[in-house]
Amino acid sequence: MHNTDSRDAIGRFLFISDAVQSVDLTIVAASPTISSILPAIELYKAGLTPRIVISGAGTMMDGLVEWQGYRDYALAQGVAEADVLVEKYATNTKENMALSAKLVASTGEGWNKIRSVALCAKPFHMRRVLMTARQHLPNGLHFIALPPKHSGDLSRETWWKSDLGRTRIFEELGRISTYALRGDISGL
Repeated sequence: MHNTDSRDAIGRFLFISDAVQSVDLTIVAASPTISSILPAIELYKAGLTPRIVISGAGTMMDGLVEWQGYRDYALAQGVAEADVLVEKYATNTKENMALSAKLVASTGEGWNKIRSVALCAKPFHMRRVLMTARQHLPNGLHFIALPPKHSGDLSRETWWKSDLGRTRIFEELGRISTYALRGDISGL
């Protein structure tokens, strides 16, 4: 196996993305930069999702709490405040999904009419987000992976070209292993 074969295999595993389609709900796993919310806003503006859940209590590059920065950005882009649910406590991917599941369950309709969910997160993080959603959201949901296509994010084609890119990717592979060993993901 050549280096390019290994890079391609890692890229195909981590960097997953599905075609845009209509969904009943979109969940965004926030991060220090704003790009993860971009596909959710595009879905909303296209009339392809009625509601967005923003999850994350980390700190953004500008110092705002992730959920606050993402919510403010979504509202500034025309998403109606009534169509945004905010999960304010998650500090990791498992909590993003588990706490978002509880938040949706606590709303009037809960999960009753939700059959499909778009998941939005950093491109290299999509595999773990999808596997974690399968473990912590209700059974029987159809998931689509919608990472942003933003020049500031690591990409499948170039992650290996920088020390930071290689470090982030191998850390992500390690986190998937840790989540798997703890039983926090499904779909192996």
